[in-house]
Amino acid sequence: MTENAASFIAKSTIKAADLEHRRKINFNIGKYNAVVPLGKQQFNDVGLARERAKNLKWRAIDALDKHLEEFEAALTRRGGKVIWAEDAQQAREEIMAICKAKNCRTIVKSKSMVTEEIKLNDFLEENNIESVETDLGEYIQQLDHEPPYHIVTPAMHKSKEDVAKLFHEKLDTDIHLSPEQLTLVAREKLRKKYVEAEIGITGANFIIADTGAVAVTENEGNARLSCAFPKTHIVITGIEKVIPSLSDLSLFWPLLATYGTGQQLTVYNTIIAGPKQPGENDGPEEMYVILLDNGRTNILANERTRESLYCIRCGACLNACPVYKNIGGHSYETTYSGPIGSIITPQLKPMHDWKHLSYASSLCGNCTEVCAVKINLHELLLENRHDAVKAGDAAWGEKVAWKVWKQANLSRKMMNAGNKKIKNWMVNKVFKGWTAHRADLDFSSKTFNELWKEKRS
Repeated sequence: MTENAASFIAKSTIKAADLEHRRKINFNIGKYNAVVPLGKQQFNDVGLARERAKNLKWRAIDALDKHLEEFEAALTRRGGKVIWAEDAQQAREEIMAICKAKNCRTIVKSKSMVTEEIKLNDFLEENNIESVETDLGEYIQQLDHEPPYHIVTPAMHKSKEDVAKLFHEKLDTDIHLSPEQLTLVAREKLRKKYVEAEIGITGANFIIADTGAVAVTENEGNARLSCAFPKTHIVITGIEKVIPSLSDLSLFWPLLATYGTGQQLTVYNTIIAGPKQPGENDGPEEMYVILLDNGRTNILANERTRESLYCIRCGACLNACPVYKNIGGHSYETTYSGPIGSIITPQLKPMHDWKHLSYASSLCGNCTEVCAVKINLHELLLENRHDAVKAGDAAWGEKVAWKVWKQANLSRKMMNAGNKKIKNWMVNKVFKGWTAHRADLDFSSKTFNELWKEKRS
């Protein structure tokens, strides 16, 4: 067992037994489940909308190189600069080069899971640059020195009492403040940072190829402030976020809103197509877009798992997953948790170290059922398991157990041989993997084959 797998099992075991954690998660996901059906009502045929979105992402990913080059050419024409980063280290170095050129000491950040992926905040802190998360959920997590818990709702595991206590400890506020008052406190703190910051960093929900623009979706308006106030705006995004045309947003924005938060449309939807142009008053003087690979082309090269690049990060699969709801987002110890994280993490990182995530699933298929772009998530989990075994990453004991199981199932004589007690002993006592966290298996006295022969005789 790898160190990562052992840590995952230890943390998930503790969290699964935490009833207070389960209460908070079920409460928050329960509110999400109540509003998603309302959001779906805006579609005449939500199934058809999901199918169209999947086909559009298929087209985008199938011609990814052409779309990215088209995006670069269009953005460059409007004065933007595109930087291609092969891995996390290269992306951090490019950002640091820009920071040094601008004598940057303060950065405001918003809407970017990719910066979590490349551990940008830690890197900036090591280089004496203050990086402030401006989304309220991310800001709460930063104050608590925790990574995001959820793709869409970073502080989903915290109650309003938890947040009030955190603000009291870190910001010296009254411990009895209401959620509205806590929001005003955060607003007051963050507004000062927008003016002070030399650079603003955001992610991108979508990269629009034909117009050379990025689309950012949010409910607070902080991403707009992060890219408008500072003189320099840096967008860092994964290369898979591309969509072919501006017109495609008419489908993707409502889908993302509905499956992400249950809204018909998210409050703030912004299209940014370069720095401010001559005659314009608002916007940054310079805009950089960093297109990050960091293992994504490895997924692209695998025809079976390529489908996972269609993901629009709505987080619906996390909210539907019984494993995620019991062990929580931090147990995964990855940027992307839940079903989609269990699929892409072993592909983005060494399979040997992260294959255990693909086994953290009941294969109930609920993630596939709720996916906004109809990714066959539970099948991709099986593909990862297949790839891990094929690469020889299965443990010796696991290989032996399945070899014995296979031989037994291929032989009718072996299946019929032995009595019930021997079979129960073999499965429940010798091969303990199945019953370690489940009730003992209890074989019938006779196999179906034997009962069928008796009936036909």
